[in-house]
Amino acid sequence: MKTIFLAGGAGYIGSHTAVELLNAGYEVVVADNYSNSSPEAIRRVEQITGKSVKLYEADIRDNAKLKEIFRENKIDAVIHFAGLKAVGESVKKPVMYYRNNIDTTLSLLEVMAEFDVRNIIFSSSATVYGESNPVPYLETMQRGVCTNPYGWTKAMMEQIFEDAAKADENLSVILLRYFNPIGAHPSGMIGEDPRGIPNNLMPYITQVAVGKRDHLTIFGKDYPTPDGTCMRDYIHVVDLAKGHVKAVDYILEHSGVEVFNLGTGRPYSVTEIVNAFEQVNGVPVPHEYGARREGDLPQFFANADKALKLLGWKTELSLEDMCRDSWNWQKKNPNGYRNSD
Repeated sequence: MKTIFLAGGAGYIGSHTAVELLNAGYEVVVADNYSNSSPEAIRRVEQITGKSVKLYEADIRDNAKLKEIFRENKIDAVIHFAGLKAVGESVKKPVMYYRNNIDTTLSLLEVMAEFDVRNIIFSSSATVYGESNPVPYLETMQRGVCTNPYGWTKAMMEQIFEDAAKADENLSVILLRYFNPIGAHPSGMIGEDPRGIPNNLMPYITQVAVGKRDHLTIFGKDYPTPDGTCMRDYIHVVDLAKGHVKAVDYILEHSGVEVFNLGTGRPYSVTEIVNAFEQVNGVPVPHEYGARREGDLPQFFANADKALKLLGWKTELSLEDMCRDSWNWQKKNPNGYRNSD
């Protein structure tokens, strides 16, 4: 049985990926420093799957701790989720973002080389396409000019992985460019649990719906889109997690560097998301329109044909599923994991 190491695996996408990997027959080892996550997520992964996860509290930048983890486990592939991810915070604290996100990557590559682990999948982002590429985004496009330090860290880390693979023909890398993950596991046991004010749309909507916040502000109503609000390619987190399983299957059989978009190819506007949430769940989401937010593009969405062709992956869950599962998680866990910590 192959063992997959999830660096930063207790977070939103990592925990859902752990469920799908376990269901697919892989062993899972997780390390996380819980800066934006909770060990309770992994306890619940074990409940959902009926399988155990080896869990370490560790900062991925700590080479000594990483070596201990690699020494104790025969790791076949790494998935790198360990990174700070709030766009607004990255603008305010750029040095912290560059230090954390790039150091985690360098530490992983150094320790992987020492222990002869040759497969890594990187949690990248559609932000690397920048402002100038036309939609839909294709993997063959050049990385663009990013609009914030978070995006730049993703672009820089992609470059680091490509250069490392060029220098070491035994190193295999898959760069997964996510679009906009929302939703939660249908059990309602794991989901997105932001610390403080949510940076992403769906957790903000669910916190308004559950009464934690009094209203949602939609930034901008004058974009060149059908209803004037920004359009994004929203993908159910379970579909995204299954994409990681397909990437693991692929990387264990192939070498070199591959880039895959993980998205639906169908953008929805912010107003459409709010309306769909209200209709699916029968819950009002008080909202108002504010000024545009700096750095927001009118729309972006994926061309995901390559993932279908090479990985055999495509999205299966609908916008209604995303809204229903998001609300199910929030209703059952009004304070996220904090009631259990």
